[in-house]
Amino acid sequence: MTAIVEGRALTRDYLVPGSLTRKTRTVRAVNGISFAVERGKTLAIVGESGSGKSTLARIVALIDPASGGELRIEGQPVDIASQRLTREMRSKVQMVFQNPYGSLNPRQKIGDVLMEPLALNTDTPAAERRRRAEEMLVKVGLPVEVFNRYPHMFSGGQRQRIAIARALMLKPTLLVLDEPVSALDLSVQAQVLNLLADLQEEFNLAYVFISHDLSVVRYIADDVLVMHKGEAVEQGTREAVFANPTHPYTRELFAATPITDVQAIRERVARRRAMRATA
Repeated sequence: MTAIVEGRALTRDYLVPGSLTRKTRTVRAVNGISFAVERGKTLAIVGESGSGKSTLARIVALIDPASGGELRIEGQPVDIASQRLTREMRSKVQMVFQNPYGSLNPRQKIGDVLMEPLALNTDTPAAERRRRAEEMLVKVGLPVEVFNRYPHMFSGGQRQRIAIARALMLKPTLLVLDEPVSALDLSVQAQVLNLLADLQEEFNLAYVFISHDLSVVRYIADDVLVMHKGEAVEQGTREAVFANPTHPYTRELFAATPITDVQAIRERVARRRAMRATA
């Protein structure tokens, strides 16, 4: 099966300005990372803060260019440093950010937030844009009545649902999710993870999922890439990496991370829903 996204020896360098006592130097944040994600699959990228995982996510999301290596989207080489992205290519990859409070314009109504990608990237008529926005609200578990409300009127979990809805408006094949549930309460995390799993199945999406929470990774990932100081120190299927981590850093990361049973949270949420339905 052809990979939706493929990275081949990707690197990303940053220039650190010098001073009177220090020369200008180059810092390599991502060093030779290779991976591939097929349609309907999830690659989780894990590591501590400063490991380079979010930098890699920005490269995959076509926000920052790679300094070296090759990025392919649906088999087509993409280099935003040397070529202008077409509307079609831009629509194939969308990103959901960590903070649902900061990723939405507080002055825009929710309906405008959802319709904006269509207005900027397509020639879709206004009536059709509204219809598709209302339809997407329902798909992420929100009523159509919220169309004319503002972001401050929603909880964190609801705002993240809106952010996910916005990302799906252009019908992408790949979602890059940078810590999408880390700012949410545990019970809300489980609900959003369930939503992401349902949407992936419905739209056959590929996910690149950035996280430091191994319990979340264990629930959602098909494959895992462990990063440390910009390099991939371990890579494999979820089962292989969790059952037998081979790199010392991976074992250290697993030992230092508190484990939250996401499956137990999901079951508890399901029981509460069932109780409310029968009440």
